[in-house]
Amino acid sequence: MGVYILKRLFLIVPTLFGIMLMTFAVIQFVPGGPVDQIIAQLTGQETDATARITGGGGGDMGDASGDSDASMHSAYEGARGLDPDFVKELEKQFGFDEPAHKRFFKMLWDYIRLDFGTSFFQDRSVISLLIERLPVSISLGFWTLVIHYGICIPLGVAKAVRDGTPFDIWTSAAIFIGFAIPQFLFAILLIVLFAGGNYWDFFPLRGLTSFYFDDLSTWGKIKDYFWHLVLPIAAMVLSGFAVLTMLTKNLFLEEISKQFVLTARAKGLTERRVLYGHVFRNAMLIIIAQMPGALVHILFTGALLIEIIFSLNGIGLLGFEAIVSRDYPIVLGTLFMFSLIGLVMHLIGDITYVLVDPRIDFETREV
Repeated sequence: MGVYILKRLFLIVPTLFGIMLMTFAVIQFVPGGPVDQIIAQLTGQETDATARITGGGGGDMGDASGDSDASMHSAYEGARGLDPDFVKELEKQFGFDEPAHKRFFKMLWDYIRLDFGTSFFQDRSVISLLIERLPVSISLGFWTLVIHYGICIPLGVAKAVRDGTPFDIWTSAAIFIGFAIPQFLFAILLIVLFAGGNYWDFFPLRGLTSFYFDDLSTWGKIKDYFWHLVLPIAAMVLSGFAVLTMLTKNLFLEEISKQFVLTARAKGLTERRVLYGHVFRNAMLIIIAQMPGALVHILFTGALLIEIIFSLNGIGLLGFEAIVSRDYPIVLGTLFMFSLIGLVMHLIGDITYVLVDPRIDFETREV
């Protein structure tokens, strides 16, 4: 297992390099960058006008006989009439005064030192923004994962034991109805019903803590924190019950039908001992090994709409806002962290397989 872990750790480096290279290359061709947005604001144009830039910053200015100032900076369509020196200063300010390959390798060197640069529009270091937003995303991801596994695994086992009974049929109908409801729609419904919409005003709508949080006692802070989590977590967990519950049920049914279970029953073991002493370990292999990947999914992608709807300043919302505003340091910094954490979590998932069932040996196969 040690050799396999070392191989996977070494593979993280080229994988991260490839991800960052492709993303950086794509960004070079995306129109409407920060320089274009500043120019659009100064010239009184709509920000969307920057989307007319061709080739991500290059293209025909239209009139080849235009004034010389504009021709010097034909990369920016909205720059007609602006002082070329001013445009050069903008390029230097945002780091676009050097060739792309130099900027890319400088970025990699900075990332090795965990220096993700400074946000173009928030005048703060990217790492400080990530640290500030991370607790919100971790809160949503961790408690959602706990509730998912805490409910779905026992429910899946109960459905497997009662396969075909009314309990199995009605619970299947309930979880699939929940699965069919879009997450954002259920979140809006919860706000309308319970957060001061048109009916009751039981739960807070914004943030994970109240403005008077620091003045509360320790127990008061705990209650305030979980009270703010009720609606966002409820919206996130509803659609996730079906997949995990049915996976647990099917895995248990598959294991229950195997010969070793019949042998255990023939020896006179109780049904509880058979289920949790023999079936559980084999049935839980896939489910337990999926936990790290599931956490990454919930942490960085699944919570995006919930963070937007409930005004929660998490990592997902930070990355989304950065993409919209073309704040490239945040975009690349969050992508780097997402990719690194995702790769590490996948490795942890493989290690979890071995911890659950020592018979698995990844070193006997190629990575």
